[in-house]
Amino acid sequence: MVQIRKLALLREQAFSEMGADCARPVVRAVALAAIANPFAGRFVRDLSNLIDAGAALAERVAPDLLKMLDGPPVSYGKGAIVGTAGELEHGHALLHPKMGKPLRAAIGGGAALIPSVVKIGPPGAPLDLPLGHKDDAWSRGHFDAMTVMLGDAPRAQEILVVIALADGGRLLHRIGEGAPH
Repeated sequence: MVQIRKLALLREQAFSEMGADCARPVVRAVALAAIANPFAGRFVRDLSNLIDAGAALAERVAPDLLKMLDGPPVSYGKGAIVGTAGELEHGHALLHPKMGKPLRAAIGGGAALIPSVVKIGPPGAPLDLPLGHKDDAWSRGHFDAMTVMLGDAPRAQEILVVIALADGGRLLHRIGEGAPH
């Protein structure tokens, strides 16, 4: 069971880059969930509770993220900041074994690995969340990142879990496939 203290949803809409307008805005939708870390302050070999919590979080927030997009999701990312009483493995347990399946189910696929990052940090620590194309890991126009934070999370005994979807790649990308020559 996931004990959520706070859930924040962020919708970012980008229209231009360096004064040049893009053909259509790109929307990034992000969920930031501050959850209790049941293993804070102690070493525990079996992290099954966090593994299952990762899947439950993806199931809970994916529908909200999809509603915030203007188009179909083409890009995704996930990350975690573990509070200072936890360890990196707590964040990885949330993100890797089971989170991807319900996220992919919600968006109708996703052949590429979901880019991810985990770090230890105090409340308000920023996370540079990587984003990548959901089906093509080598789509250079979708190599991206966004910096997110939640002012009072993670507390020492929490984990801030971040899941993002986007309906486009970088604005006006000019390298790789689809780039103007």
